[in-house]
Amino acid sequence: MTTFIGEYTAKLDDKGRLAFPAALKKQSRSEEPDRYVLKRDIYEKCLVLYPIEEWHRQTELIRSKINPYNQAHARFLRGFFRGTAEITLDAQNRMILPKLLADKVEIEREIYMAGIDGKIEIWAKHLYEQLDDDMEDFAQLAGEILGNQQL
Repeated sequence: MTTFIGEYTAKLDDKGRLAFPAALKKQSRSEEPDRYVLKRDIYEKCLVLYPIEEWHRQTELIRSKINPYNQAHARFLRGFFRGTAEITLDAQNRMILPKLLADKVEIEREIYMAGIDGKIEIWAKHLYEQLDDDMEDFAQLAGEILGNQQL
């Protein structure tokens, strides 16, 4: 499984293409390193880029918990898959960022790409820079999540 780390800046060109950072490509352990799935994040105003194998793992996890004949589950599936796009890197390691998705998360030109374990978050620069970097809050969150577990 691929684990992405690091933060990278990039710019969309006039055709809506984004140069995929070489450092992120180098981190990929995918058998299909040029194939991804892009969708809006559930919680934040950003896009999430999954290597195709991670996308398949995520959908299997969802399938294991969903009954498609349950109305609430069907609504969840619709929302989860809405606006999803398969992305393929071109020969110059560029990807086209669908305008509809970019508009939903306020991406205009400047972008931050952040490796977050098995996925890459894609943010509008102005929104990414507004994220709270308060280490004291992070330390409290870490304690709440990991503090009571046996490691």
